[in-house]
Amino acid sequence: MIVFDKLWQTMQEKGVSTYQLREKCGIDSKTVRRLRANDNIETKTLNKLCAVLSCQIKDIMEYRPD
Repeated sequence: MIVFDKLWQTMQEKGVSTYQLREKCGIDSKTVRRLRANDNIETKTLNKLCAVLSCQIKDIMEYRPD
């Protein structure tokens, strides 16, 4: 299972709120809800997150085997 726990940690470390993500990345609230629920998201969204947070993919998501 892919989880986005690291996203919230990275956002906190960088002082970025979900509001700022929506404004800077153009990520809508539906996508934020999907991230919180560890649902599927598009790779272009991952690209936007890494760009706005200036981080690597490993800083926002990880794979946890069931």
